[in-house]
Amino acid sequence: MGIVFCALFALLLTSPFACSRTLPHAFTTSLLDVKASIQRTKDVFSSLPKTTPPFNQQESVSSSSSWISMELHSRTSIQKASHTDYKSLTLARLERDSARVRSLTARLDLVIHGISTSDLKPLDGNMEFKAEDLQSPVISGISQGSGEYFSRLGIGKPPSSVYMVLDTGSDVSWVQCAPCAGCYRQADPIFEPGSSISYSHLTCETKQCKSLDISECRNGTCLYEGLFVGAAGLLGLGGGSLSFPSQINATSFSYCLTDRDSDSASTLEFNSTLLPNAVTAPLIRNHELETFYFLGITGLSVGGELLSVPESAFKMDESGNGGIIIDSGTAITRLQTDTYNSLRKAFVNGTKNLPSTNGVALFDTCYDLSSKTRVEVPTNYLIPVDSEGTFCFAFAPTTSVLSIIRNVQQQGTRVSFDIANSRVGFQPNKC
Repeated sequence: MGIVFCALFALLLTSPFACSRTLPHAFTTSLLDVKASIQRTKDVFSSLPKTTPPFNQQESVSSSSSWISMELHSRTSIQKASHTDYKSLTLARLERDSARVRSLTARLDLVIHGISTSDLKPLDGNMEFKAEDLQSPVISGISQGSGEYFSRLGIGKPPSSVYMVLDTGSDVSWVQCAPCAGCYRQADPIFEPGSSISYSHLTCETKQCKSLDISECRNGTCLYEGLFVGAAGLLGLGGGSLSFPSQINATSFSYCLTDRDSDSASTLEFNSTLLPNAVTAPLIRNHELETFYFLGITGLSVGGELLSVPESAFKMDESGNGGIIIDSGTAITRLQTDTYNSLRKAFVNGTKNLPSTNGVALFDTCYDLSSKTRVEVPTNYLIPVDSEGTFCFAFAPTTSVLSIIRNVQQQGTRVSFDIANSRVGFQPNKC
């Protein structure tokens, strides 16, 4: 078929090395096992629900002078998916994915136009606008009804076990706390602050409270409202001062996302070393919004040939607008419309031997592979959307100037954020 994608995510990463017009032979296509992929979509609904495991500190946390490891459990191995078929699960996931995109772009737009989210007030529980090594496995959150990844952590002392979403697009780490009248449903018991001897209130005058984008003050106590149905809370891995890496003074962190339909586990590591053979790109910070991790990108390539996409399509302007970020929080990579059209055209030209079919939701390029056993495509670029053999090109256009690399393209790759040296590294098959 002759499709070759340069480096990871079909992106040319800015580096000190020159990149020729024809890309190295190493970046070749791989075989997509259609039969196995379809079977995995069915297996999501075939496993029996299990009891949520408690947090066992001795089993889940191992430590030495230099690292701590916390064990995580797959949600798919605990609770059966709430949807009855894979297509309905996909559509629900894509709907949440689109809402996530609107949230990220709206946040950047507000900052660029000089409107702080601290100036906005909650409306019925919703927004008015649409140090030492620390290691923790990372697992797929698909059984929570979303495409995000979850970590099982112990909160408080003694620890209460909860699932938390890993999110590089957020800074604040939070869990639902009792008592609450408006708490959404979660799999684990809601955290009881009174049962933890390490818990203490933050007053409204503390630096942490004043740094929150959105907060309330009640009886002198700082309250933060987080909304993320399914998980107990969120582990903020963003670049701001309130994020978890900032709180523990981490110089780096990395994760490897496993197949979103599997119950296997991987790790989230802090202060881990960037592997010497990783493909790296500059980590660029936005002076207007420190949360997001922007990448230095020079272009796209398909079939070993660079596309005619200007480098400006990936650049942030002087006001902090535009650019491309890497985000673990949602699934589908968004590219500016012109850039997406160029990528899509090249991909379609290289897959003329595959039978096309109607688009699904935000996907406009789909194939009927029901008669195939294996096809030669980048496995992270065609994904199943049902259990009948429909696979779609896992990218989507956006009218926003902000492009986003999502977790589908990150699956099976260790993504390392070298905060101290302002680099992002990518190394395949290191879960």
